[in-house]
Amino acid sequence: MTNEQLWAPWRLSYVATAKEQNSDESRCFLCRYRDENDDPKNLVAVRGKRSLVILNRFPYNNGHLLVAPLEHKGSLEELDDDELLDGLKQLQRLIAVYNKILSPDGFNIGLNLGRAGGAGLPGHLHWHLVPRWQGDTNFMPVLAGVDVIPQSLQALYELLRAELAEDQSS
Repeated sequence: MTNEQLWAPWRLSYVATAKEQNSDESRCFLCRYRDENDDPKNLVAVRGKRSLVILNRFPYNNGHLLVAPLEHKGSLEELDDDELLDGLKQLQRLIAVYNKILSPDGFNIGLNLGRAGGAGLPGHLHWHLVPRWQGDTNFMPVLAGVDVIPQSLQALYELLRAELAEDQSS
């Protein structure tokens, strides 16, 4: 079997900044994005009363979002009722928006708690919302260990923000 190359030059900045994004281990990126005022750069799609919604820079699939409480809390039992409700309401709203703009066939919604549970950022709880389509699992991840994401993060961010702004006004 020969190795094939998949050229995706638009992902260079994505790959090149991965190390930079994770270089400050002492500062949680969710807290940093909450405190910074540059939502387009940080891919912050929604700022709720008690939650933050961010496009995942390392998506499992097109449209992969992270929904996190504003406060740095690592477990469900630490969330008060308002934080828990706001996070779930965000998920509910985002599913409706994604059904409208992306027409997925389903969703994966996950919450990894603790390092042993798969949490890459165990100190700041966050839900993963991943749209799924029939046939979106193909030979690339199985044979080549490559995920193919058909839409740039910036294009998705702009589409999502526009729809969320429209949804907010109605």
